[in-house]
Parts: sequence; structure tokens; C-alpha cells
Amino acid sequence: MTTDLVRHYTTNAETIRLARTPHGRLEFLRTQELLRGFLTTPATVLDVGGGTGVHAEWLARDGHTVHLIDIVPAHVNAAATLPGVTAQVGDARQLPVSDSSVDAVLMLGPLYHLVDPADRARALAEAQRVLRPEGVLAAAGISRYLSAMEAGTNGALDTNLIPSVETVIATGRYDGHVGFTSTHWHTADELRAEIQAAGLDDVEVYGVEGPAWAALDIAGVEEFPTRMHAALHCARLVEQDPLLINASAHFLAFTRSPSTA
Repeated sequence: MTTDLVRHYTTNAETIRLARTPHGRLEFLRTQELLRGFLTTPATVLDVGGGTGVHAEWLARDGHTVHLIDIVPAHVNAAATLPGVTAQVGDARQLPVSDSSVDAVLMLGPLYHLVDPADRARALAEAQRVLRPEGVLAAAGISRYLSAMEAGTNGALDTNLIPSVETVIATGRYDGHVGFTSTHWHTADELRAEIQAAGLDDVEVYGVEGPAWAALDIAGVEEFPTRMHAALHCARLVEQDPLLINASAHFLAFTRSPSTA
């Protein structure tokens, strides 16, 4: 898994991922919005799997102390150049961080790259270990319905693709059929259950982009400024609606570590 990840990400793809498509831009804005809702005071933030620092950069500007950990050395080198951000190579399953030492842990990528449930459980246990009491965990997942919505909207869904789409919807096993590397895709309920199984209760799961993201991509980057506000309103309206949450391309789950009291 590690070798495949390093190979996949040894390009500039991660740096531009959230800017090159309309749905990527929507994902960035909504992730920023949701994180700011939970990180309301200056915090010590551990950005696990933080890539080149796309989120670490603005979090540091907001006044947080940000340390980024990523398994890809090129990502770490890029992130370390950002003002207010420190970075080191590391694995979400064995964080090189002391117990109870940070106010917030962001896992905006590791849980879908860890295809083995035991590895996801280890990563969540590590997040809990390094969090201070009542610290915030923010964990992202990819929706099992992403490729059905994307390929069904852009015209790519045909009889050849249907078996792969059916498999990811039924099992979460994504084989790379619409790009990207092999990963695990969640439902909102599955993501919540995995975090609860790690001993973290009161989990709130949000749909990040809402159901309008695929249509934004069809409209194109040029139309994004005029369509963005409606898409944002739509995402907010149904961000926790159990009937529509899985129509988002991504989820963001929030919980707090137990209090010592």
C-alpha cells in the first residue's frame, strides 16, 4: 500500500486536486467551512495525511499551530515550506507524536487509503491516543456513490462500467474505474460506525459537497463563480439529511475524545 501511494502521489496532482475541477473547489470551500465550525479557537492541529498542505496552509493563517504528517516525502517537503507549518514523514497507523499532545487531529485522506478495516481501526486508535481530552477528530471518507453520480452525469456509465460501480456500492471496494488509486469508499453510516467502534462517541457526519457537485463539473470551471453559491446552499441544506447525505462525493465526520472528568 505504501509503495503504491508514494508512486501515485509523486506528481503535482495533490497540490492542484482541489482547484482543477468545480467539485474540487466546492469540496475545498465546504471542508474549510466545516473545519472552521469546530476549530473556533487557536489549536494545536495534527494534519495526518495532509498532502502538500492545502488545508494546513489556511489553518496556519487562521492562527492554529499545524504539524503535518504524510507518508509521501515529496508532500512533506512541499508542506514544510509553508509559513507556520511543520511537517514530517509518518504513517497514520503509527503516529510519531506523544500521547495527549494535540487539540485536533485531521484525517482527511488516510481512512479511504487504508483498505483493510484493521488498518483503519489502528489509525483511529492512534488519533485517539494523541488527542488531548475533548480534542477534536475530523475524519474524511469518500462516498460509495461517487462514481455512480459522476459517471451517470458525464455520460461514462455504460454496461462495461456498471459491474465496478455495483461492486463499490455494495462493498466499498473501489478498483480505480473512474481514476484515482484503489481505495475504500464509505457510506455515512459506515464511517460513523467505524469511529464509534474506536471508542469515540457522539459522531456527527456531514455530506461535504451535497448532491449538486456532479452537475457543477458538467457546467465547467467557467460557470463555477455563478453556480457556486447555489451549490453551497444546497450542500448546507442537506448536509446531515439521511436520505441525501450519501449523494455527496465526500463525508467529514467530527467527534471529540473523551473527557478525563
